[in-house]
Amino acid sequence: MIQRIGLFFTVSLLRLLAALPYGVCARIGMGLGALLYRIPSRRRSVVQTNLRLCFPDQSEAHRHALGQAHFSHVIRSYLERGVQWYGCAGKLNDLVELESAIELGNTEAGPTIFLGFHFVAIEAGCMFYSIKHPVASLYSKMSNPLLELLAKRQRGRFGTEMIPRNGSVRQALRALKSGTPLMLAADMDFGLRDSVFVPFFNVPACTLTSVSRLAALSGARVVPFTTSVLPGYRGYKLKIFDALAGYPCGDEKVDALRMNAFLEQQVRAMPEQYYWVHRRFKHRPEGEAPVY
Repeated sequence: MIQRIGLFFTVSLLRLLAALPYGVCARIGMGLGALLYRIPSRRRSVVQTNLRLCFPDQSEAHRHALGQAHFSHVIRSYLERGVQWYGCAGKLNDLVELESAIELGNTEAGPTIFLGFHFVAIEAGCMFYSIKHPVASLYSKMSNPLLELLAKRQRGRFGTEMIPRNGSVRQALRALKSGTPLMLAADMDFGLRDSVFVPFFNVPACTLTSVSRLAALSGARVVPFTTSVLPGYRGYKLKIFDALAGYPCGDEKVDALRMNAFLEQQVRAMPEQYYWVHRRFKHRPEGEAPVY
């Protein structure tokens, strides 16, 4: 009953936010995030730990300012789920700029894995793409089944085939071989299974090998993409890069290292927008102490 009541209020709030002008919603989120960063919390501690590990040469004051800016973007992204989940296709289409190094929707290019990363605007980019072209997407299960059902339904409302991350290999391969591109993000710590430790900002990070394995099994090209928040409350920019040459290479650890190196380059360009609230270094190599 409590979960159903919570879901009702969540949906009502998101619908209300979808009705607001985008700039108003975004400004509310930025202000609320800056306020919440002032309150000690577990998430704030995770952000501070991640920034200290990844930017050891930065001053404490600089990391504090970066953490506050990140919190603002994270809370803003939660509020912007309103327009992403309940706004009309036209409104979302108007908010996203597209820059692509490849021809999109070209089935003659063969199977394609779109490799995303957890920047705060990833949802907007994925949903924008689904308005334009057929696509499948991997999703992670949530502890709240009602919220998971809501997220799955709204993320797939423009026709995206939603595939659960666990036990999804056959379904993912089927989508790829049918000509439907697959979107996934593999830059979070999902545990030691099917993962290797490779550096991320010179810190050993438990990194999934699913991208190179899926690419090897399907013969798919791997195309990275990022979605950034544009300044001036103008919306977002979806940037699609060239396919990674020689990927996979046959060595999953080398592939994971290359993926992390590419991600690190993108993070340095917009560090306040990467998802530092995630415990990226939750699992540690054998013999190393926990960091959180």
